[in-house]
Parts: sequence; structure tokens; C-alpha cells
Amino acid sequence: MRDRGGHHSRCGRDPGLLAGIRQSDAGEGRLLPRQGKPRVTFTLSAHQPAYLPWLGYFDKIARADVFVFLDTVQFERNSFINRNRIKGPGGGQWLTIPVRQKGHLRSSLRDTEMDDAQPWRDKHLRAIATNYAKAPDFRAKFARLEPLYRMPSRNLAEFCWTQLQFWLAELQIDTRLARSSQLSELGKKSDLVLDLCRHFDADHYLSGALGRNYLREQDFAEAGIAIDYQSFTPAPYPQLYGAFEPGLSVLDWWMNRADPGAGFPS
Repeated sequence: MRDRGGHHSRCGRDPGLLAGIRQSDAGEGRLLPRQGKPRVTFTLSAHQPAYLPWLGYFDKIARADVFVFLDTVQFERNSFINRNRIKGPGGGQWLTIPVRQKGHLRSSLRDTEMDDAQPWRDKHLRAIATNYAKAPDFRAKFARLEPLYRMPSRNLAEFCWTQLQFWLAELQIDTRLARSSQLSELGKKSDLVLDLCRHFDADHYLSGALGRNYLREQDFAEAGIAIDYQSFTPAPYPQLYGAFEPGLSVLDWWMNRADPGAGFPS
């Protein structure tokens, strides 16, 4: 099936795509009746850049026809934009990208720079190598991952964008992608999402659970756009270091897989 941009969309509404790694509910779609010939549902999801995102991030992408990478929103300290957790012998372990703070704390993500005066790249690679050396097919996976940390750019959004391409290829997700920085005349918060849906002619918006705190649902209803709230619980998978710990980075799931390169089971 093709989406409205002429791209093939395999992941948007395949109920078996994530079987075996998650349990996810479609949410609460609310759509005003349309006049005339019914059309195929077209779903948009969006999220700010994230370093080593958890599996729920990719669930949002896989269930959409188009995913918008929100690199124009403001950087938030102590968020998952520049950090996430892997697993070590003592449990969850944070990997955090330091950012240049002077003059950047209120910057948009596309203007936020990583602080390469600190040796965080080598530190993160050492942490990954130390904690996952006994994972299945570790050497081959690490050889594919390491070049991502050698890219010269200091821009945080660009670094996350490059890593996103890597993870989508590894997980075999081919949802159409767009960047908010390449679009124009977008509002903020609820208006931003509504403008994106209108731009791509989407009639469903797949929101994270926190969208309930700021989305003006009546505006979407009046525009004929349904809101589906994501409800995601990762299914347990084999992990190193004892009992299963949920909510870790996609890196942990990927490293612990015995069948590298197979992508999400379909």
C-alpha cells in the first residue's frame, strides 16, 4: 500500500509487526463523521529527538504512516533527549550526552550543541563494550554501532537524527520521516501537532500518553482528526545481569537479541 506521498507503508497499521516485543493499545480514536467517499486512515506521529530511545519511541514510529522528528522544539534538561539507560551488573545505568549550557539552555534542539570538550563519546563506547561484551554477536553489532560515535557533527539533533536512521534500519521500520525544521509556519504544543496533521493531511494523530496534558482535543475534533493515545508496555526479553528490567534503551534489546539484523518480528 502507498501513503499519500507515494511511499510504500509497511509498518503503519500492521498489527503483527511488534508481536513478541510489546503489548500496545490503539488508544481512544475520536473522529467526526466525514461527508462523501470514505478514505484510508492516515496516521501521523511526532516526537522530539532522543538519544538511544526506548522501544516505545519506535512503536510510535512503526504504527504511523509518517513520523515527524521535532528538532525545532526547545531543549529540556533532565529529559530523555540527551540521555537514556542501558543495563550493567548493578542494573540501569545512565548514558548522558553533555551539552554546552552557556547560551543554549533555551535554544531549540536544532541549535543545541554537544559538549565535546568532555570525552563522552569514548566513555559511552567503553560502557557499552564493558556491559554487553557477553551479549550475542557482540563484536559484529559493536562494529556497526561504533562509527555513529565518530561522526564529526557537534549538533545534538543531527547526532540523534543519524542514530535514528541506524536504528530504523536495524529494526526494519520504513515509515516515512520528516523533520519539523524543514517545514514552515508551525505553531507550538497543541497547535504544532494540529498544523503537522493538516500539512500531511493526516486524519489520525498517535500521541504519547502525556499528550493528554496539553492537546486541545476539541480543536482536533473540529478538524476531523482523531487522537489515539499510545499505551505501551514492553514484553520481557532475555537480558544480561539477572531479572528483566523494563524501559531501557533500544540498545539493550538489540544487544540481547540472538538473531541480529532480523528487525521486528512480523
